[in-house]
Amino acid sequence: MDANQDLDVLLRIATHIDQAMDLGNTLEAVLETLATTLGLLRITITLYDERTRRLAISRSHGLTPEERQRGIYRLDEGVTGAIFRQRQAFVVPDITTEPLFLDKTGSRRPQDIPLAFIGVPILLHGEPIGVLSADRAYPDPERLEADARTLSIVATLLSRILALHKNVQKKLHTLEQENLRLRSQLSRETGGPSLIGKSSRLREVEDMIERVAPTRATVLLLGESGTGKTLVARIIHDLSDRAQRPFVKVNCAAIPENLLESELFGHEKGAFTGATASRPGRFEEAHGGTIFLDEIGELPLPLQSKLLRVLQEREMERLGSNATRKVDVRIISATNRDLEELVRAGQFRNDLFYRINVFPIHVPALRERPEDILPLLAHFQHRAEQEYGRSLSFTAEALHLLEGYFWPGNVREMENLVERLIILNDGTPVTAARLRPLLRLAPEQVVSSPAPSPTPGSLQEMEQRELLAALERCHWIQQQAARELGITPRQLGYRLRKYGLETFVARKRLEAIASRGGEHVDR
Repeated sequence: MDANQDLDVLLRIATHIDQAMDLGNTLEAVLETLATTLGLLRITITLYDERTRRLAISRSHGLTPEERQRGIYRLDEGVTGAIFRQRQAFVVPDITTEPLFLDKTGSRRPQDIPLAFIGVPILLHGEPIGVLSADRAYPDPERLEADARTLSIVATLLSRILALHKNVQKKLHTLEQENLRLRSQLSRETGGPSLIGKSSRLREVEDMIERVAPTRATVLLLGESGTGKTLVARIIHDLSDRAQRPFVKVNCAAIPENLLESELFGHEKGAFTGATASRPGRFEEAHGGTIFLDEIGELPLPLQSKLLRVLQEREMERLGSNATRKVDVRIISATNRDLEELVRAGQFRNDLFYRINVFPIHVPALRERPEDILPLLAHFQHRAEQEYGRSLSFTAEALHLLEGYFWPGNVREMENLVERLIILNDGTPVTAARLRPLLRLAPEQVVSSPAPSPTPGSLQEMEQRELLAALERCHWIQQQAARELGITPRQLGYRLRKYGLETFVARKRLEAIASRGGEHVDR
């Protein structure tokens, strides 16, 4: 090859350097130039992977995808490993006579002989980061020497392209993190979705949100009812690149089981009785955005397999249709149940659990971050005052009581409590005496006839008291009590069965109806 041809190759390659942002296309264009201009065969760029500590073919010309995937080398393996370790060019005039030549890609054929191999290190600041190599058919020594010289120059250009791309990606990541921080700060300052409080537990949650929001990772939110998992899901969506697309919420426990499949995946006209028209499901509505599956632990087993398919294949069918529909959605799930225990009990698919548990975030209970109680109280108080046009104040004793309260209903309980207080407010400060009946009542203080006795001093006792207090306030109407507690009627029924309270609550409901002269009080 003469100097003019050498210069022509380098000029053509130089035109691709300014495209380093699109690394894949840039590298492939360089290899295409080497192949068409110099007549080289099977050209590869093999780069060092710090995670696996192996050399792997990153880009190639003349290899099938399968052959490229086989091109993985240890640092002490073959010609490629030797070039990388010794940081020197290596020329094999005849690959059939060189024991270090392994042909791990399996791309060479008997009819390719005679065949030479040329490899040069890709060096950055004197340190090897990869290997550039190629085959030459019917070689002569002079041609191979010129090839090695040209490839060494090209390898120098490649190192600059790779370094430029790495620096740009690093700066982009820094800008993305700064943008995320500013968007989060702006959301808090403008009243958008944000977490209220300064506790270390809350800061940990915010840090995990900022890490996962820009990614496509599936997120699982764990924690008790009322801790703010829906808010966390919304913030993740708003801080992602899907923020301008739909955010669709589905409570898996609130929708009757026989309607849940249609709700999630949609249905065609005539798919079942009452299906008078086709309707898209919530997954289709969330296309391009985020779907939030709350109480995913309540999802029936038959639907779990369909959800698994959406996670794996990003496709689904409407009820009553065989047409496959592609959906691009990010899935965020939430549960207050122990999914691993449900897996052991055969009530939740093991493979689905691992698919949704890619990035778990535990949202702490309010009692786990007591320093956030008063800031949250002030937040809900301000919001309620704005909404109702009234003011609300607390005595010091009342604030002390709230700070030490167990908050079994967590943030949702506080929000409901503040709203109830401002509605009932008579213009005087809220005292501890007014608060106590609203926070925790023993069963004997709530009902006139004995209820089943809970285990003294246990968490179960506190939960039973909370259930009975809510039911008494709601005239023993389970649907209303469930709404006040921030749980579904199905979950309330489960708790009543667990504590053997079903018969007692049914009797109290009949007594409430009778005391009102038989009037219907389910309004």
